[in-house]
Amino acid sequence: MSKRQRANHQLSAQDRINAYWTGRAPSYDEYQQRPDRLADDRRAWSEVWAQALPPAPLDVLDVGTGTGQAALVLAGLGHRVTGIDLAEGMLAQAHRHAAAMAGGPRFRRGDAVHPDFPAASFDAVVSRYLMWTLREPATAVANWIRLLRPGGTVAVVDSTWFPHGLDNTAENFADHYDSEVRAALPLATATSIDQTVAVLEQAGLTRVTATPLTSIFELDRRFGVAPNHEHQMQYLVSGRV
Repeated sequence: MSKRQRANHQLSAQDRINAYWTGRAPSYDEYQQRPDRLADDRRAWSEVWAQALPPAPLDVLDVGTGTGQAALVLAGLGHRVTGIDLAEGMLAQAHRHAAAMAGGPRFRRGDAVHPDFPAASFDAVVSRYLMWTLREPATAVANWIRLLRPGGTVAVVDSTWFPHGLDNTAENFADHYDSEVRAALPLATATSIDQTVAVLEQAGLTRVTATPLTSIFELDRRFGVAPNHEHQMQYLVSGRV
């Protein structure tokens, strides 16, 4: 075990996840802001979220907001958006983007599993690319439901990124996503989006659907996917209270 691995082993599983994404934040954000596809991305994701949620303005919580991509799009649609994350590096990027946008989202440090807000604070809880790296997803979704007003929506975007395991990928997960971290993430190596659907259904949401995001799939075909990723379908999984 390397010196870095020994130091990481003394951290909690979530601490190690936070450290990974803080380190990844600059390159992750650079890819999200690629000028050759930025306008196309904004249009496509605006359509995805407009179809996922009732018309604006809603109070929306973006859990695991990362660099704030979903939160910024939702704010652009006229929603009142709060984004939370535990990776300080990701939040720094999100704050930078929000500062350049009138009426942009509010970002704060917060745990996606246990969001610290009063009950019935929001009309919708959303996430993008969180479920696979979310510890205790059943607990998390139950807590999201508590935050929703009657008729509220949970809408998450994700895919089956690593169906063959985290070792069988070009991503360098070794230093942070060790065996303890992987054991805490039941959807990390999901082989079907139905596993995410089941989490939402078992939490008590109704009318849960998984919609293939063909527009995003086509953009990835045209422009290429993120480094160390494969071209694969993403899904919007949503349900109502």
